[in-house]
Amino acid sequence: MQITVLGSGSWGSVLADVLARNGHAVTIYGRNAQEINEINTDHTNKHYLADLHMDESIVGTTDLHQAVASAAAIFFVIPTQAIRGVAEKVGAILSEEGHRPFLISAAKGLEEGTLYRISQILTQSIPAPVRGDIIVLSGPSHAEDVARHDITTLTAASTNEDAMAWVQWVVMNDFMRIYTSPDVVGVELGGAIKNVIAIGAGAIHGLGYGDNTKAALMTRGLAEMARLGAAFGADPLTFSGLSGLGDLIVTCTSTNSRNWRCGNRLGQGESLQHILNTMGMVVEGVPTAQAVHDLSSQAQVDMPICEAIYEVLYRHRPLQDSIDALMGRIAKPEIDF
Repeated sequence: MQITVLGSGSWGSVLADVLARNGHAVTIYGRNAQEINEINTDHTNKHYLADLHMDESIVGTTDLHQAVASAAAIFFVIPTQAIRGVAEKVGAILSEEGHRPFLISAAKGLEEGTLYRISQILTQSIPAPVRGDIIVLSGPSHAEDVARHDITTLTAASTNEDAMAWVQWVVMNDFMRIYTSPDVVGVELGGAIKNVIAIGAGAIHGLGYGDNTKAALMTRGLAEMARLGAAFGADPLTFSGLSGLGDLIVTCTSTNSRNWRCGNRLGQGESLQHILNTMGMVVEGVPTAQAVHDLSSQAQVDMPICEAIYEVLYRHRPLQDSIDALMGRIAKPEIDF
C-alpha cells in the first residue's frame, strides 16, 4: 500500500515509521529541507525525537505533488491552522491525477475563525470526485512512547464502516491497537478540547497545586467536553473512551505533552508569548482555546474551566484570580446535562 504522511513533526515521523514497519510503502512530506534530508540520509528526526531510528524504506520529500500523486491514502499530521492551505493544494493535485485516496486526519484541533473540525476542513477543501472516505484517528498517543513501541490504543472514526476497518488493518500491529467509532464529531471534539484542559493541568502544577486539584480539573473538564459535544450531536459516551478520557489522562499527566508544558510554564510565571517562541513545536491548545470559547458561546454551553483558560491566554487574567473565580461559583449538582 502506497501511503503518504503529510507532516514531518514528532507524530508524523513516528506514524510514518509505524506504517513502514507494517510493510507499507511510505512517503513523508515536510517543508523543512534539512529535516527531510536527515530523514532520507540518517533515518532520524532528532529535532523532534532524539532516539527514533526511522525505517530506512521511508522516502522523505518537500515536493507535495510527488508526495500525494500516487498515494492510496494520505495522513494529515500537520498543525490544524495549516491544514486548509495544504488540503486545497492536495485537492488540486488529486484533480489533476484523477484518483480518490483515503484521507486520514491524525491531527487534533479546531480551525480559528470558522471553528471547523479537521474532517470538515478536508470535506470543504478537497473536491468530492477526488475525495475518498475521511477517517479520524485519535486517542492517547504521545509520539515519544510510540517511538519506543509502548502499547498504544487509538480510535478510528468514520461514517463508513469499511473505511474504519481499513485503518485498523493498515495501522494495527503488536503494540498498536485500533478501535472504531461512528461518532466523528465526538472523537474530533474530544481530541481538540483535551488540549485546552491540559494547559490548565500544567498551570495548576506550575502553581504548586497537587493531585486532588488535578483530579478535579480533569473530571470537570471531561464534563465540559461531553457537554459541548452533545450540543453538536456527539454521543456523550464517546468522551468516556480513548479519544476523550483516554487522551485527557495522557495529555494532562505527562511531561511529553507540549500543552501541559505550556501551562506549567505559565504557572511558573513565564509569559505566553515567550513560551510559544521557545517551545519549538506548535501548542495546539492555545488556538483551540479561542475556538472553544467561540464555539461554546455560539451554542450557549457553559464551560467554566475552558473559559477560565481562555481568559488567562487571551485576556491576561492572572491564574490565581481565575482559580478563585471557579471555586466561588454557585453550588450545583455534579451530573448537570
